[in-house]
Amino acid sequence: MPSVLIVLSFLGLISCSSTRWQTASRASAQIAPLPEELSESIYQIYTARAFSWRGYFATHPWVAWKRKEEKEYTVAQVMSWGLRREGSALSIQTDIPDRHWFGNKPELIFEARGDQADQMIDRLLTLTQDYPYKGTYTLWPGPNSNTFVEHVIRYTPGITVELPPHAIGKDYLTNSHLFARSPSGSGIQFSLFGVLGFTVGAAEGIEVNILSMTFGVDILRPALKLPFYGRLGMDDKPL
Repeated sequence: MPSVLIVLSFLGLISCSSTRWQTASRASAQIAPLPEELSESIYQIYTARAFSWRGYFATHPWVAWKRKEEKEYTVAQVMSWGLRREGSALSIQTDIPDRHWFGNKPELIFEARGDQADQMIDRLLTLTQDYPYKGTYTLWPGPNSNTFVEHVIRYTPGITVELPPHAIGKDYLTNSHLFARSPSGSGIQFSLFGVLGFTVGAAEGIEVNILSMTFGVDILRPALKLPFYGRLGMDDKPL
């Protein structure tokens, strides 16, 4: 096991941390504008390495937004402890939008502003009401936090990004057992309960899912997609 951790660290993943979750940083990464600086609505999607040993394999994403007239951001995400404490894995509450995820810095993968943001917020509120797995959380192969945010991406017009390759649970389909359009809406996806499948799309390129591990190539923005590591090459961008 020590040799495996050394190799993973050498590849530039994250270092194993002994930090307790109670003391791990939850401070703002200073990515999002401060509420008082905004004169228009904003809608954002973030992702960060998962806490502790899970960070070697997976990520945690969330959606943050603020309407023009509001004074605080709201954050929607799925968490396992929410299911244990509140009976629902889906959490929607006012919060700092760009918090470190228990020590791991978030990455902003999508942002919209103005009228487009308002439309996406309206759509998100509908999707949170209809999300079919509020009462379920399964670390592997899903449904989990990545399943929820990929569901939001897939069914929100105008969002043409995708979660990173190491977002385990992203391929667990929510409205079908086998086939769906690709998350960006630019292709098709086959997935057998998130364990086995493939995706082909203009934004996604070509992906193969084996035991929830993604192997693929992005042709539009040249990059390899690898489990554990993520993207090796150009950063992903909206179409």
